[in-house]
Amino acid sequence: MQNALLIGLSRQMTLERQMDVIANNVANANTNGFKADHSLFEEYLNSNAREDNFIGRDRQVSYVQDRGTFRDIGQGPMEPTNNPLDIAINGGAYFAVQANGGELYTRDGKFSLNSTGQLVTADGNLVLGNAGPITFQPTDHDINVAPDGTVTVLEGTAKTDSIRGKIRMVSFDDPAKLTKLGANLYAAGSANQQADTKSTLQQGYIEKSNVNAVGEMTRMVEVMRSYTAIANLLQQQSDLHKSAIDKLADVPA
Repeated sequence: MQNALLIGLSRQMTLERQMDVIANNVANANTNGFKADHSLFEEYLNSNAREDNFIGRDRQVSYVQDRGTFRDIGQGPMEPTNNPLDIAINGGAYFAVQANGGELYTRDGKFSLNSTGQLVTADGNLVLGNAGPITFQPTDHDINVAPDGTVTVLEGTAKTDSIRGKIRMVSFDDPAKLTKLGANLYAAGSANQQADTKSTLQQGYIEKSNVNAVGEMTRMVEVMRSYTAIANLLQQQSDLHKSAIDKLADVPA
């Protein structure tokens, strides 16, 4: 196969994977705490030119290689909800939750109470405090979450606050190493975790996705146009190859 066809196909393969990444971002544009992914590409050189008149770098054929993706860990916009159980993180920390038989992490702070009075995520995973799951009593009211994560309530007719725990915030030395598990959850992977003392919590707010929906749709159109342009180029190369074969076949013996 000609080098032009191989180069075009390599680019089409990377565009297909880039489209998958963009489509996932668009699908999660309204997912609380979602962090957008972006594609990485690099040049891959292969010495396939064999003619003697190709010298030095001219002998190398430049392909497109899909190196992987990187995550945009930037802060998403804060949306007020006036729900005391909605909590947003200001900073780079993550909530620690109990899920799938272990400890996982999320930025989605849309919490609620389960039937036993425990603080849980939208999917029912237990939100962990410094001393385990945070549990409320049936008579608790006026829930307050301090910026450092301390949860206090008024119990019954009491006039003084009662502490129900402290929401655990965790940060990582390299958040890019966190493994996405779906359902807005991350596993630590090879990242080292530590207690976060710099981030703060904001009660009554939800952190929205940091996906720029307009930008992602623009990139989607660009990818589609690039794919179509390369498809046309490959068709032209194929037609030229076919034409050359037909003309060579007509040469008198």
